[in-house]
Amino acid sequence: MLFEVVCISVAFLLGLLVRLIGLPPLVGFLAAGFAINALSDTLHLPEEAGAVLSHLSHLGVLLLLFTLGLKLHMRSLLQPPVVGGALLHFAVSCLLFAPGLYLVLDLDARTAMLLGMALAFSSTVLAAKFLEAKHELRAFHGRVAIGILIVQDLIALGVLSVFGDHSPSVWAPVVLLLPLLRPALMRLLDWMGHDELLVLMGLLLALVVGGVGFEQLGLSPELGALVMGMLLAGHPRAQELSRALWSLKEVFLVGFFLQIGMSGLPDWSEVAFATTLVLLLPVKAGLFFAVLLLFRLRARNAFLAGATLTCYSEFGLIVAAGLIPEWLVPLALAVALSFVVAAPFNRMAHPLFERLETRLNRLEGSARHHPDEQPTTLGHASAMVLGMGRTGTSAYDALTERGARVIGIDADPGKVAAHRGTGRRVVYADVEDSTFWHGADLSHIRAVILATGSREASLFATRQLRLAGFGGLIIAHAFYPDEAEAIRAAGADQAYQTMAEAGVGLAGHAWMALEADKLA
Repeated sequence: MLFEVVCISVAFLLGLLVRLIGLPPLVGFLAAGFAINALSDTLHLPEEAGAVLSHLSHLGVLLLLFTLGLKLHMRSLLQPPVVGGALLHFAVSCLLFAPGLYLVLDLDARTAMLLGMALAFSSTVLAAKFLEAKHELRAFHGRVAIGILIVQDLIALGVLSVFGDHSPSVWAPVVLLLPLLRPALMRLLDWMGHDELLVLMGLLLALVVGGVGFEQLGLSPELGALVMGMLLAGHPRAQELSRALWSLKEVFLVGFFLQIGMSGLPDWSEVAFATTLVLLLPVKAGLFFAVLLLFRLRARNAFLAGATLTCYSEFGLIVAAGLIPEWLVPLALAVALSFVVAAPFNRMAHPLFERLETRLNRLEGSARHHPDEQPTTLGHASAMVLGMGRTGTSAYDALTERGARVIGIDADPGKVAAHRGTGRRVVYADVEDSTFWHGADLSHIRAVILATGSREASLFATRQLRLAGFGGLIIAHAFYPDEAEAIRAAGADQAYQTMAEAGVGLAGHAWMALEADKLA
């Protein structure tokens, strides 16, 4: 019990402390791992503590990848910027890191090459956390970043297979038949209720079928969890399943960050090595930016995707643990320090790009078409709905039924395509992209509904609308009173708490039914 008490207490205290200074709690969890490691002799922690924490962290990673898979589609992965960008960045990174490590540290060629490969990867866990916190997992740059990470993870699995002592089972090709199970899995999810059976189904698919099942075939359990999630992607209840697993995933991931810190205490030479690698992070970010520009992404999306990928990877630690264990501790420290640097960088990515926008846009080149092009016109719509989730779609349909000419805006290309398939007029654009607002013709727009689900996006859109001289009605939805107040202060005419308005709507229906009974 002492081990659980120590882990929970130290993780909570340091997580709270770093949040108070503006950093995400995961940075505190990393620090907690190092602190517990340093005090392990004093605390007399049991020998099996490390194994328990390793198991919990592994469950957290599997659940994270499963929930990522629920939000992904193969079409978003099989794109030139994703596959080509990942492969090109990996190749160039290895060519930069491996020779430098070979010459500076006087390593043998195999060790230098493996270290270079380990440092070429970016953290799937951290990137997913950043994008999830900012509601950008399904935005264009979020999809590109996650797609690149998945390709990197596949490369890491290939590295382990080629250089490791094990190989896939002869039965491994059976996983190619998994897509045939998709209709049955979809039907099974239809039958699940909204209680513990839904959670158990998610755990079964992520940990048992994906995790243990793939491991028995000599394949990566992480890949298995991701694949099982992707098989359910597109189901109407996929997001409900993701939300049902959210708390479990978050708790287990605390163990993941603690484990990185507890992997060992470095000496001064290893601290110097890790610090040097952290100083090279701008090179990693710049390379991602340049590679994505080569694939004709606009500067903004290339910058934001590159920022998301600017850190070292837990998969690099997996490669190190299996192939070069003597380098695990300095690499763990480098990963931890890169997380500390990446956290504030990602938090400031949007305003930082706004400051550098003019200079960075000049680097886009003269391509006539970008895959992430913003709309050039809003047509003759009189109302605009920003964010076409459930709330935005309901607002769009309600306005359309009343005869208004409406246009929907969303940053999720898949969602845009789905809405167009139903006949709705929806276009791709990111409301946090100032380029969109600079080019948008708002002359016909009389009302704007903000249904983005993100406080930052709603604030930014409201300010941009007013800066553009828009004098029409701006109505926003918010989750909390302080959000509603901030959006109104930014220039919105009205901001409503969604759940409170749902209650008002239910009361209205009840009142109408009661009045009808009286008349009857």
